Amino acid sequence: MLPEKKHVPRSIHLVVDATYFGTRIDKTAWGVILFRDADQKENLWWKYVSHETALDYKEGKEFLERLGYKILSVTSDGFLGLPRVFELIPFQMCQFHMKQIVVRNVTLKPQTEAGKVLLALAKTLTETNQEEFDQRLRAFHVRYANFLSEKTIHPDGSKSWTHEGARRAYLSFLHWREYLFTYQKYFGMPNTTNTCDGHFSHIKDVLRIHRGLCKSFKQKVISAIFLESTIAPKKKQKYP
Repeated sequence: MLPEKKHVPRSIHLVVDATYFGTRIDKTAWGVILFRDADQKENLWWKYVSHETALDYKEGKEFLERLGYKILSVTSDGFLGLPRVFELIPFQMCQFHMKQIVVRNVTLKPQTEAGKVLLALAKTLTETNQEEFDQRLRAFHVRYANFLSEKTIHPDGSKSWTHEGARRAYLSFLHWREYLFTYQKYFGMPNTTNTCDGHFSHIKDVLRIHRGLCKSFKQKVISAIFLESTIAPKKKQKYP
């Protein structure tokens, strides 16, 4: 039996993320949601799920708050609904995930000028601020609004967006715009979920070595790794 998770309630900059195992095609996919202290690199709460819901994240938030943690900020990927779950808490959209969303839609080698501009915006997120980004996004809209509005008429009479990838990337920027630079206002708040992503990568490396484990044993291995970070936090940085 695994030891019980030990908690030392305190003020924290929280990073939340999820990763999946199995495949969605044959419906064997399952995942784990992780809440991690960005400063102390301590795993505070996790839950195994078949798919993420806003209620799962709300459960984790309320669990930590009941224990006495004060959540100073939250950094997460682009799971919809999280800004509402963490309402009134400063929220940061992971800039790395924002870049990934753009790349998925325009690729790393865009064929259109608009796609190249969107990719450049994504690549320079870490080098700019809210004001500069907003100016560039407005300039993009002025120049490419008609381009993004173009539609293709198909033989059956139906229509679709001609440049759907670029359009989705632009709309994603619009959706997450107000959460892309929150970290610049709060000392200690990370701009990416890298602390979780690196942890997930290590876990998947371990599970690859032990291929053939059933789901329940895989979850025990994951929980054991998460529990590695149960040591009381070091006195590094105090937050108000």
